[in-house]
Parts: sequence; structure tokens; C-alpha cells
Amino acid sequence: MTENEIATIIIGCAIDVHRAFGPGLLESAYRECLHYDLTEKGLFVAKEKPMPIVYKEVKLDHGYRMDLLVENKVVVELKRTEAINDVHIAQLLTYLKLGNYKLGLIINFQNKLLKDGIKRLIN
Repeated sequence: MTENEIATIIIGCAIDVHRAFGPGLLESAYRECLHYDLTEKGLFVAKEKPMPIVYKEVKLDHGYRMDLLVENKVVVELKRTEAINDVHIAQLLTYLKLGNYKLGLIINFQNKLLKDGIKRLIN
């Protein structure tokens, strides 16, 4: 399955979760619901996956954690904020670069319409 096919499933499941609950839940609740839906679709999903930094053969664990990694290909960062800003984009780009992943999604559940809260980033 390609990154684009996976992203389509992720976005569909995120929309289902948002339709069910709207913008009022905690980020962790959205993560659990989205994780459940994606695994029900048969996808492998790692939740709060540690993202170490490797520098000159030294592995540094600095507490970075991706919200979801789907099929070991697509990084998903979930937010519940007024707007996606440069810090959120930098965070996801860092995960993509450190893990050598091609595609990432920021999904902001705070939006009235979820489609307005989705940002797709390519490494």
C-alpha cells in the first residue's frame, strides 16, 4: 500500500472520529479513537512511537514521540489547537527527517470542519 493510499484511509477515519465527537475532546482521546479505527481497517499502527536522535553513531533518546505511525510509512501528529502553526510543521518535518519517512499528516481536531485542519507534509 502506498503512502497516499494510507493517508486517504487515515483522513477518512479522522473525519469519522470528528463527526462522532466534534472538536471538544482531549488530543489523547482522538488518538485512541483514531488508533482503534485504523487497526479495525487492518492497518498496523504504532502509538506514541519513540523517535530517537542518532548523531555520529550515538543514539540519543530525548523524549520525542510520534502520535501515530501507520504501516511504518505515514507519520500522524494530532493536535487540538486554534491553528496549525510553524512549530507544529517543524515538529512533523523533524520526525519525517529523523525517521526517513516520506509523508506526514498534521490533523487538528479543533476545527469546526476537520478538512480545514489537515496539513500534509512531504519529506
